[in-house]
Amino acid sequence: MTAMSKLRGNADFMRLWSAQAISAFGSRITRTALPIIAVKTLGVSETVVGMLAALQLAPGVVLALFAGGFVDRGHKRRILIGADVFRAVVVLSLTLAWAVGALSMIHVIVVGALVGAASAMFQITDVAYLPSLIPSDQLAEGNSKLGATEALAEVTGPASAGVLIAAFGAPIAVVIDAASYVWSALMLGRIRAAEAPAKPPEPSTSVGWGASALGRSTRDLRIGMRAVFRHPQVRPIVLSLLVWSITSGFFVGIYALFCLRELDLSESTFGIIVAMGGLGSLGGALVSRRLVRAIGVGWTLIASSSMSVAAALFIPLASGSHAMVIGFLCAHQFLSDGFAVAYTIQAVTLRQTVLPKDVLGRANAAIHVCTVGLLSITAILAGTLAHLTTIRFAVWFGVVIGLVTPVTLWPLRKLRDMPSSR
Repeated sequence: MTAMSKLRGNADFMRLWSAQAISAFGSRITRTALPIIAVKTLGVSETVVGMLAALQLAPGVVLALFAGGFVDRGHKRRILIGADVFRAVVVLSLTLAWAVGALSMIHVIVVGALVGAASAMFQITDVAYLPSLIPSDQLAEGNSKLGATEALAEVTGPASAGVLIAAFGAPIAVVIDAASYVWSALMLGRIRAAEAPAKPPEPSTSVGWGASALGRSTRDLRIGMRAVFRHPQVRPIVLSLLVWSITSGFFVGIYALFCLRELDLSESTFGIIVAMGGLGSLGGALVSRRLVRAIGVGWTLIASSSMSVAAALFIPLASGSHAMVIGFLCAHQFLSDGFAVAYTIQAVTLRQTVLPKDVLGRANAAIHVCTVGLLSITAILAGTLAHLTTIRFAVWFGVVIGLVTPVTLWPLRKLRDMPSSR
């Protein structure tokens, strides 16, 4: 029996898959709606848009400082459900505030920050939870399936968001996102697989609850950092993610500005362009394992990251007729997102395979702190640079930095097969 057929027969994995598929679609609507509100409705400056992007990410970084040990020692499924319910309530508050005439930019920023924090908790937990739900020899197939549904959500979500926002306005469109989180929580609640008991926390010699919690969080972060930076196969992955985070910060901070203000694209066109990334992502999810069989794990990571960051050159090159601009941007979304997903599936599987299960939460938290923290800072710098120079110059600057990413993965070039699990 193949890994694919085994997963299809695993009812609990299918529930997890269903939960992830629906919530992934809904979350794209809110992700698309927030910058559109800022740029089109409120007309804020480049610097403010960059700060909005950073403020959606920064709370997750702070939360990740404390989340790793909590995830490793906690009930992962309950954490996932709690994050879903919290996000549903927070997103729905946008619609309620709009209904009573109280929607403001501050509210939008707060919602972005709270949803970002809860999403960070969900992501850290999700990567740690999957290895406890399916055997290690099915992890690559499981990550491929999850990656494929993320890709489908990237196809349908932004395009739907652009149409819904244009037709009804962003405050109404985000109701779908809230409903998707409720669905996800319900499906996760139906999972019956028992989790292995977590190791009890180490005794603390600190005085007082606050000091004890801070000391434990500090130890957890150190454990996570050691796990990812001392492992010879995980360290290159993390270094590549750090460089990728810098170029991604420019993308998060000013891509919507570049498309909506510099290129004067409509909301619906913007949504369709972003949806092309979903088509590419779907392709990346489908070919990732085939690339591994053809050229090995190491070269798959190097080649896919190289193609992804090189395709980002299409963004600043977008100029000329309206058709040419859309063509360049669609090419970027399709190729860059596709190869990024092919990379991510193997990179995440490698981490899940070689790192001990009882430190996965802390390892994920450490990676989140490093990468998203850097991305948040870069998003602000991107907006500032765009304000001081031009938006197109800032885009060029971020894209060129990303070209360094594949160099960090060179030590993995001899890694042919996925190592044995620990």
